[in-house]
Amino acid sequence: MQTESAGVTEEGPAYPISSVDNALRLLKLFGEQESVRLTEACAFLNVAHSTAHRLLAMLIHHGFVRQDPKSRAYRPGPTLIEIGLAVVQKMDVRSQARPLLEELAARFEETVHLVTLEGANARFIDAVESTRALRVAPRTGTVLPAHCTSAGKALLAELSADQLRRLYANPDALARQTDRSLSTFAQLTAALDEIRATGLATNYEESEEGVGSVATALKNAAGDAVAAIAVAVPTYRLSSATRREIGAALRDAAPKFQANFN
Repeated sequence: MQTESAGVTEEGPAYPISSVDNALRLLKLFGEQESVRLTEACAFLNVAHSTAHRLLAMLIHHGFVRQDPKSRAYRPGPTLIEIGLAVVQKMDVRSQARPLLEELAARFEETVHLVTLEGANARFIDAVESTRALRVAPRTGTVLPAHCTSAGKALLAELSADQLRRLYANPDALARQTDRSLSTFAQLTAALDEIRATGLATNYEESEEGVGSVATALKNAAGDAVAAIAVAVPTYRLSSATRREIGAALRDAAPKFQANFN
């Protein structure tokens, strides 16, 4: 029986790559055991020592595995741990933030987005769509330059000056999406200073013409920003009064999230 992915059946992919298959099987083994020795990897994969050693060396190179200098056993590396934690955190953030998204969407009858930061990009991970005929479409799964979105800027404002300089060391990272997009590091830092002062970030046709939004960062109990929530509005409805009303609602919502986030 064919699955949704082309070329993949219940028995596996039509054109398997053995080295990739072995590497992925090894990673799954680390999910079952605290550590793995070279001999165990050989037996598990049914390959020669040299083959298993090359696979483990590549996993070490990418940070998925590390080798204990004393026991010589292999253990999960920082990259594997970070990926796992990031996935779990995003799942937790979505479930914890969903009631706020629904509450804000019902109150303003506008689309509400949940966004996380990935480097210099904003990843839209959830949304509740407006029921109005003319509305902002949900962007779940979309990645946009963080400096062109209100949610992205809200999260960038939580970074240190050193982190920002590293993110935008390459001027190309500040490429424009529209004529209204921020395009220099000086413009970005000035905007972030204002966001830090108010706790709110705005976007007026900086990522897409005709679309504006207001956003704020959502923090966990330790005070670390884990996501941002943004109310997206067609610009013809986004008056100054509406921006203020949305901003007030977001300021009220953020502490609720922080109090309940585990």
